[in-house]
Amino acid sequence: MSSACTSIKMTDKDGDLSFINKEATQWRDIPSKPIEYASKEETIFLSGGLTLLQDKLVEAALNSMDIHFIALPNPDFKSFQTGKAFGNRGQCNPTYFTVGNLVKYLQNLRDEKGLSAEEIVKKYVYITAGGCGPCRFGMYITEYKKALRDAGFEGFRLTSFEHDKGIFQGDEIKEDILDFSPTFFITLIKAIIIGDIINLLGYKMRPYEIEKGATDKALESCKEIVSKAFLSHSSLIKAMWKCRNLLSQVKLDRLQPKAKVMVMGEFWAAMTEGDGNYNLHRFLEAEGAECIPQPIINRLMLSLWEAEQALHKKEQLEVKDAKKIDFSNVKTRLLIKAGKAAVKTHFTLYAKAIGLHDYDIPDIEQLAKFAKVYYTLECSGGEGHLEVAHLIESVKHNLAHLVISIKPFGCMPSSAVSDGVQSLVTSRYPQANFLSIETSGEGAANFYSRVQMALFKAKQSAKEEFEALEMPEHIPQKINNYLYQPKSDMAGTAAALIKSLKN
Repeated sequence: MSSACTSIKMTDKDGDLSFINKEATQWRDIPSKPIEYASKEETIFLSGGLTLLQDKLVEAALNSMDIHFIALPNPDFKSFQTGKAFGNRGQCNPTYFTVGNLVKYLQNLRDEKGLSAEEIVKKYVYITAGGCGPCRFGMYITEYKKALRDAGFEGFRLTSFEHDKGIFQGDEIKEDILDFSPTFFITLIKAIIIGDIINLLGYKMRPYEIEKGATDKALESCKEIVSKAFLSHSSLIKAMWKCRNLLSQVKLDRLQPKAKVMVMGEFWAAMTEGDGNYNLHRFLEAEGAECIPQPIINRLMLSLWEAEQALHKKEQLEVKDAKKIDFSNVKTRLLIKAGKAAVKTHFTLYAKAIGLHDYDIPDIEQLAKFAKVYYTLECSGGEGHLEVAHLIESVKHNLAHLVISIKPFGCMPSSAVSDGVQSLVTSRYPQANFLSIETSGEGAANFYSRVQMALFKAKQSAKEEFEALEMPEHIPQKINNYLYQPKSDMAGTAAALIKSLKN
């Protein structure tokens, strides 16, 4: 552990032998003293862990419903150090980054803002992802409580969100402190979808900007426009049109042959934008690549697909004296279909408004067909069959010059796929340029070195693809307008644009 990490002090309970000769009892993770928590009106919700843009849009969306919600700052290396200091050994770095970021934020409230630890515990609630899985995912709530207790915030409320088991599952928190109405979920999903769309456009534009930083500046303005639309309950489609006008002013030079890199893998590691994955996306862009990120809508569609498959299995079971028609199953199926339709409709509306034309919502059923030869579809841990399917899809449809699967060190669901199943996939698709790589919170030099080696081959492929095409005599101005997004069988953006002029 680094010297900076060891300088963070935690409660020292070593040497306490009071448990000797005591009768063994069932361990329960409850505060040592009863706590009277704040009322619904005074409760402040904390969360984070999506992309930087989506965290802020979710904050605006929930505040528009009179929910006092604060998106935590982006976790940095100090968050990792704090998480390691207060957490148990052997956790994956998303846990260290996430819990360390929460502890760091609460410490700032106490030490810089002047709030007492008791007041923080009473007023604040943290919402995180939860669930069962083939790794330590199901133990995260307990690990968080241990770290918070040792940091001086015993009794701080934590709860987890799962797509198939309701909302509050970590603590026995009164459900009336939040109104989980259809409006709540629809508004939340709108924020996530819009964030996905704007992020996708940002990754398409940033590698080709003429003025460095122009795209990020425009994206920041888009964030403010959409946030204000949520808070004022005004039209989100009009807000996206305003963003369209802003983005169209960013000057681009898109006839640069750049390697296109698909980034996938463990959800948090592939999505986060910061020290948690060594700023992978920005590093790739600095090295002359264009990223294809995995939007959150992919995981949302996978969750709906998994729910549909679980329902199908339930209906296939032969149960004695069962009803001919189980209306609960019918209702669930209708809700799943309505959910898929709502997601696709909202995505299409907002994407057309801002000018994202060439992105299709993933067909999870088709991806499942790609993957089922190599991967058991019943295994739902991690990203399920998506990692295998995305690699095969990228080869069959020529989507990328390089596919990177990134995950935390020791991530069982992702590592089992990338280090096991994908070796069979790449043996059958030798043209695939695939890199499986891990993060540990430290060791960035080795990480970057491996990425650069794989990227060298990808750059060569992009250059050869571009140079094999005959350059037309006249290049129309529309080529450098982000709104021009032609469909093509070419992987690289520059090659796709040139080929489109000949069709």
